[in-house]
Amino acid sequence: MRRKIVAYNRVSDSVLNKLSGMFDVDFFSNINPKTDPAFLESLKKAEGIIGLELQVDKELLDLAPMLKIVSNVSTGYNNLDIHEMTKRNIMATNTPGVVEETTADAIFGIMLAAARRIPELDQYVKSGGWGQLLTDDKFGCNVHGKTLGIIGMGKIGSKIAKRAHLGFDMNILYHNRSQNKEVEEQFDAKYCDIRTLLRESDFVCIMTPLTPETENLIGEDEFKMMKDSCVFVNGSRGKTVNEEALIKALKNKEIRAAAVDVYHVEPVHPDNPLLKFPNVVTTPHIGSSTHETELEMSELAAKNLVTGLDGKLPPNLINKEAFVSNSINS
Repeated sequence: MRRKIVAYNRVSDSVLNKLSGMFDVDFFSNINPKTDPAFLESLKKAEGIIGLELQVDKELLDLAPMLKIVSNVSTGYNNLDIHEMTKRNIMATNTPGVVEETTADAIFGIMLAAARRIPELDQYVKSGGWGQLLTDDKFGCNVHGKTLGIIGMGKIGSKIAKRAHLGFDMNILYHNRSQNKEVEEQFDAKYCDIRTLLRESDFVCIMTPLTPETENLIGEDEFKMMKDSCVFVNGSRGKTVNEEALIKALKNKEIRAAAVDVYHVEPVHPDNPLLKFPNVVTTPHIGSSTHETELEMSELAAKNLVTGLDGKLPPNLINKEAFVSNSINS
């Protein structure tokens, strides 16, 4: 009898086909994982899970007694209870090193769109509003030569800095847990405290991971420090920004505009006030969403999964203690 694998949400078809040649694969998409009877039944015999944004917590793990590995098709793994998985000798893996360039493209793109009011003016043309010479009330703001402040100078932040400095001649300020000498040398980036960054930047882009320290990192006080001409960009996680404070800052014109790819609740609710502002670009968490990157992530996630089930060290194992335990117990 072949080993059971559960695939959840975005796993590329070609990867599913390959896995189906090796395992008994059950694929689930857009279901409620807490109530779907077929999914819950499949968990009982699953030795591996591969997919995107499945909440793997104690409740789910209790329903999967044979589980050995969970392979996330993403860089982030906030959906995984690593502590609980490690206690049960269940390996957790992710797909780092794949999304950086693609995500930097997307975040820099929405920043440009907000600055030049591209979505708003696209609708202006399509609705028939462009009947005369464009007046200055429709003008955007320059991006080239301005100052970009990046909060979180990790791999994606560094790629954004590269695009900004080399492509748009922008001045780069950044704040990070530690200095990044490489971006300082390559892109003339200047390390500073967060208050200085907020006060001096024309564009503020937050790219930190979500941790207890970064939750609500940007709130009412931080928006008040920004220039009233500032364009604010969130490409990290929704909860790194106090959403109510952002809405208030936009209503009070404390900032010029915003570009948001992540939200407190996803998918974002249609009544969310952020969707009502013409000067806010809103995208559906598109950071890594290209055909090429999705395929590459699925392939790496599958490699992690198969390697782990073969009893070998997966390339991107998060909790190495679980592998050591598995090795001892095998």
